[in-house]
Amino acid sequence: MKLWLARIAVRIERLLGRASDARQAGAIVPYVGYATPAHFVVRGRVLAHMQDVGMRAAQSRWRNLRQMIGLFLTAEVPEVTISAGDVTGRTDEEGYFTLLLPRDDRTGWIKVDVTAADVTVACPVLVPGPDAAFGVISDIDDTMMHTGAYSLWRNIWTSLTGNAATRVVFPDAVELMTVLSDGGRNPVHFVSSSPWNFYGFLTVVFARNGLPRGPVFLRDYGISETQFITGTHGDHKGSAIDVIMAALPDLPFILIGDTGQHDAEVYLAAAKRHPGRVQQVILRAPGRGADAKDLAFVSQIEALGVPVHVGRDYRAVLGS
Repeated sequence: MKLWLARIAVRIERLLGRASDARQAGAIVPYVGYATPAHFVVRGRVLAHMQDVGMRAAQSRWRNLRQMIGLFLTAEVPEVTISAGDVTGRTDEEGYFTLLLPRDDRTGWIKVDVTAADVTVACPVLVPGPDAAFGVISDIDDTMMHTGAYSLWRNIWTSLTGNAATRVVFPDAVELMTVLSDGGRNPVHFVSSSPWNFYGFLTVVFARNGLPRGPVFLRDYGISETQFITGTHGDHKGSAIDVIMAALPDLPFILIGDTGQHDAEVYLAAAKRHPGRVQQVILRAPGRGADAKDLAFVSQIEALGVPVHVGRDYRAVLGS
C-alpha cells in the first residue's frame, strides 16, 4: 500500500512540477545559517510568493486548519540561480538552496545578501565567538512546546488545528534555553522532524515566546518511488547532530529532548559517534513518562560518563 501511495504521489508531484516550470522567483525565505571552520553556510528557499503565517488566537479551528494546510501548498521555484557576492548556486527541485561563502573573522550575527532574479534578502548566519563554552542542540516537539508528538493522532490534531498565537511553549523550556544561551554566548540549535514548511510558523512561535534564536534543522518530506516519506526521525536527527558538531569541532554539546520520540536512543548513538563531545543530556518525560526502554538507553548514556536528567519538567536542572 505504501509503495502504491508513493508512486501515485510521485506522479502528482511531476504533474504539478510542470506548472512550476513557469514560476518566477518572487520571494526568498531566509533560514538561519551557521558557520563551519571554513565557511559561512547560507540557507533558504525560493518561492513564487511569500506565505502568510500571521494568525490570531481567536481564530476558529477550521480557519487554523485551512491556514496550516496552506503551508504545504508552496509555490517553490526550482533550478533558479541564486547568488551572494561572487558565490552562486541553484535551487533544487523543491526550491531549497545552500551557499558556502568563505569565512572571515566576523562573529556573532552576520547578514548575507542573497539574490534570486530581482529579489534580494538578507540571510542571517550565527557565528559563535571564541568565548562560547558549549553548544546546545534541542528537539522541539514536547521538548520546547507541547504537541503530543508521543501520540500520533494527538500530534496531528495539535499541529493542524492550533496557530502561532495559541501554541503552548513550556515556560521552563524558555527559562532553560535562556540560561544555557547566556545572552547569546553559547549557540543554540533546534532539530525537529517537522517539515520545512513549518519554518516560518515556528519562527513566529519562538519569537512570541522568547526562545533564543538559532539555526533550525527540519525535515524534507521528500517523496520517492520507493517510499512515501523519505528517511526516518532517528536518521534525520542523528544526521543533523553530526552536521552541527562537525561545524563546531571545538565545542562540547548539551543535548535536550524528550522520551516520547526515541531521543534517548538517538542521543546514545550520537554520544558513541562523538566520544567526549556530549557534555549532558536533558530529557523531558511527557505523557506516561519514560518507559523501561527509555531508561535502558539512559543507563547506557550514563555508562559513557555523560550525566542525564529525566523529569516531567526542567525545574531540577534549573535548581528551582
